[in-house]
Amino acid sequence: MFARFRSFILTALSLLMATPVLAASHREAPMIANDPAADITDFYFFRSWENPDKAILIMNVIPGQEPGSGPNYFNFADDVLYEIHIDNNKNNIAANITYQIRFKTEIRQPGNVFPLAYVALPPITALTGGGSEGLLVRQSYTVTEQRYGQQPRDLGTGPMYAVPSNTGTGTMPKYEELAAKGIYPLKNGGRVFAGQRDETFYIDLGGTFDTLNLHISPILSPANDANDAIIVGAPGSGNADTFSGFNVNTIALEVPISDLMGPNGNLVLGAYASTSRPKVTVIKKNGARENSARFVQVARMGNPLINELIIATNMKDKWNATDAEDEADFVSFYCNSALATALNVVFGTGFPTDAREDLVNALLRYTPGSPVCGSGKTNETLADFLRVNLDDPPTQPANQKRLGPFAHDANGNATADKAGFPNGRRPNDDVTDLALRVVAGALIPGASVPNLGDGVNFNIGAVGGNKTANGIATVFPFLPTPHDGRDRRHIDPTENP
Repeated sequence: MFARFRSFILTALSLLMATPVLAASHREAPMIANDPAADITDFYFFRSWENPDKAILIMNVIPGQEPGSGPNYFNFADDVLYEIHIDNNKNNIAANITYQIRFKTEIRQPGNVFPLAYVALPPITALTGGGSEGLLVRQSYTVTEQRYGQQPRDLGTGPMYAVPSNTGTGTMPKYEELAAKGIYPLKNGGRVFAGQRDETFYIDLGGTFDTLNLHISPILSPANDANDAIIVGAPGSGNADTFSGFNVNTIALEVPISDLMGPNGNLVLGAYASTSRPKVTVIKKNGARENSARFVQVARMGNPLINELIIATNMKDKWNATDAEDEADFVSFYCNSALATALNVVFGTGFPTDAREDLVNALLRYTPGSPVCGSGKTNETLADFLRVNLDDPPTQPANQKRLGPFAHDANGNATADKAGFPNGRRPNDDVTDLALRVVAGALIPGASVPNLGDGVNFNIGAVGGNKTANGIATVFPFLPTPHDGRDRRHIDPTENP
C-alpha cells in the first residue's frame, strides 16, 4: 500500500519536511532520567487551526505524572533554562530566534503552617488575587525573545503564573476555567501558557520497550490502520495506551507567523527545544544556592525518539548535551539503524539496516544531499530539527488524519493530510506508526512496507471540553485538560475504555 504514497512522501521531503523516527522522549538517557524537570518528553511545531496567522510551539517536560502524587505535585524548575530555538533561513543552524522561559517559585502564606502545596481555603479559582489564597506554592515566569545580533526582549505584558497541577474538584472545582486564566498575551501579538496538561502522546510503551513485545500483531489491516479512533482489538483486548491517565507539564507559545518569517519571506522553518542547567551551583553554609550565570545543555529534542532508538546508550548523555546543529558527530547511528535491526530480529523481517541515506535526508536535512554513510563522517552541517512549512494551510481537528501524508481509507486509497507529520508535528499525529514504517524503509524506492503499528490510534481517556471524540484539543494550548489527582483513571490493557 505504501508504495502508492512513496512518490507523495518524497515530494513532501523535497518541499523541506522532515520525518521523525518513532515518538516522544521519555526518560531517554541515563542522566536525564534522574532529572524530570529538565526531561523534554515531546516537542510540537505546527500552524494553528484556531488562528491560521499564528504558529504553535509546545515543549512538554516531566514525564509520566501520576495525577494523585501529592502533597508536592509537579513544578517547573527555577534553575532550568527552557528554550525553543528557530532556524528561519534554512542553514541548519537554529540561532535566528530563541525563546527563553524562566520560572520562579514562591511559598505563600500560610505555607508556614500548612504542609501542603494547594488547599481549599477557599477553593482555588484564580492564579492571583481573590480565589488564589490556596495556592501556597505558586510559580511565576518570564518569556524572553532573543534574535540573533539583537538585545533580548521581554515579551511579557504583566505578571504571568503557571497553572498548578490538577489535584481534584475539592480544591480546584472548575479546573478548565482556572487553566484559561493561565493564558497570557505577549507583546509580539501571541500568547503563552505554562502548566499541567494531559499526556497527549499515545503508545503501547510498555510493549515497545519490552523488546517490541507488542500486545497485538504489528501489521495492521487496512481498515484498522485507517481508523483514527480505535485501539485495535479493544475493548478488553489486552492492548492499551500506556500513558492513559498520566499528565505532563507544558510550555506553549503562540507566535505570529510574520514574526517567524525568514529572509525573502521564507516560511519553511526548523526548530528544536532544549533545557539547560547552571554550569556551577554552590550551596552556602546557610543552605542558600548560588548558581553561575553560564548554563550547560542537559536535554534537547527536535525529531522525537532519536535518543531512545537511534543513539547508542553510551552516547545518549553526550547527545543530550550537544547542540542540534552538531548532529554530524552522530551520523553513523542514522546510517546504521539499530531499530531496523531489532525489528528484523524480533519479527523475522528483512528491513534494510545499513547505508540508510534515507534517514539522514529525512531527519537531518531540508533537502536530500550527497551520500554520507560511506565514511560515517561529514563536514556538512547536519541538524536534528523538527521542520514545518508554515505556508501550508492547517487541517481542522475533525478532519485531521493521524498518519498525515500516509493516511488512507479502509480500502487503501490515499486520503493524505498534508498539514500533519512530517510537515511539523501536531499533538495527535501518530508518529509511532509513521516512524516504524520509515525505519522499515518506506522512503526507499522499490521498498514494500506493511502497515506497521502498535495498534494505539488515539489519545484514549482524554477528559475535559474543547476536544474531539478521539482526544484532539481544539483550542490553545491544544492539549486536553489534565487528569485530576482524586479521580484519575489509567486504562489498563485488559480493561474496557
